[in-house]
Amino acid sequence: MNNKLCVSLTHAEDNLDKASIAFTVANGGLAQDREVIVFLSSEAVKLSLIGYADNMEEEGFPPLIELINNFLNGTAEGNVNETKGTIWICTPCFEKRKLKEKNIIPGAKVVGGALLIKFLDNNTPCISF
Repeated sequence: MNNKLCVSLTHAEDNLDKASIAFTVANGGLAQDREVIVFLSSEAVKLSLIGYADNMEEEGFPPLIELINNFLNGTAEGNVNETKGTIWICTPCFEKRKLKEKNIIPGAKVVGGALLIKFLDNNTPCISF
């Protein structure tokens, strides 16, 4: 059985509902002891910046920064093994917005598409928001 999960996110402040759902699902994957990556592309790459999500909260969800930190630290409710998540940032999307790697949160890294494709080998499920 493939024990990996990819959550692909293209939204940030422009759609907090989708951003919050994506990290909620990603945390759920960790709770099932899966290896989970969240792949940020388009506007979502901004979520990788230190301080960007600090004051964002969608009604009905915990604050977005809490969801992100729980994912990266492996502290989401139900994650008994404290498996940590990984955030990958789309290189061209990041560069297009003229963002700087020195400003990204710990646990996130800018990667090329080839690494994502390799992660998706062997029928790894990928959910997009």
